[in-house]
Amino acid sequence: MNQWFEPFVAFFFPHIHRGIDWSRGWESLDKEFQQVIGEAELGDKRADKLVKIWLRDGKEVWLLLHIEIQSHREADFEERMYVYHYRIFDRYNRRVVSLAVLGDGDAGWQPREYGYEQWGCELRFRFPIVKLLSFADVEPLLAVECDPIAALVQAHLATLSEPSDSQSMFARERRLVRSLYERGLPKQTTLELFRVIHRMMDLPKELAARFMHEHYEWEGEQKMPILLDFEIEAMERGKAEGLREGLLEGIELGLKLRFGVEGLQCLSSIQRLVDIAALRRIKQAIETVTTLDDLRQLLP
Repeated sequence: MNQWFEPFVAFFFPHIHRGIDWSRGWESLDKEFQQVIGEAELGDKRADKLVKIWLRDGKEVWLLLHIEIQSHREADFEERMYVYHYRIFDRYNRRVVSLAVLGDGDAGWQPREYGYEQWGCELRFRFPIVKLLSFADVEPLLAVECDPIAALVQAHLATLSEPSDSQSMFARERRLVRSLYERGLPKQTTLELFRVIHRMMDLPKELAARFMHEHYEWEGEQKMPILLDFEIEAMERGKAEGLREGLLEGIELGLKLRFGVEGLQCLSSIQRLVDIAALRRIKQAIETVTTLDDLRQLLP
């Protein structure tokens, strides 16, 4: 989130963004936050962030962004927001602003306040929230926004949509990723968004490999070679085998359709190749060479 912190604030909390002096930058205080809260309490389903920012009037403020990405409502959420808030204030004696972005699918869950009252002693703690589900009504507008956060919100909404089977998710990821190329974003931003969205959609291994293969070919047709770095990273993470299997399936089908049983005799030598680029050249050559002998000259 560090690289998109400012656009994140601008998209979800524009009134807060206008009050921050962005010319002075901002400072991440994640280590301080972990010291106060404890890593065990943070868990693995939330993304909490504490940052130091400066206001336009020169004052220093610590801004606690509590980004709730759980898929279900939490009974003690408001209390936890308050506990985090006062622990930071108590430890560092700094003004803290607590914000919440909720990514669950329950439209009726709108936690905004924590408090209690007893014998005239009263506590009220309120905090602004943004409900990602509320963007569903303007989803078409998100698709044309030249804003990386709009793309991520659109992707998140896709994970909440029905049906949620793998084939439907495959189709949604294809639509989302291809829309990235129409937003006019910098190449590196598009690449980073692709990585995040690909993880968010979480396709099964076979479908993920098919997606990468099909999208690479689509890129070639559109003459938009953006994902080369992503493909290299995928190879480093062990996904290259899935890409390779997809290419080999296409090559086998192409050999059979163009050259029949005789063409399949070349498959064993092709299967020894591990280089993705070489396999792509062979797959393309199957469609263009005149004879099987011409193809054999390209084989190892």
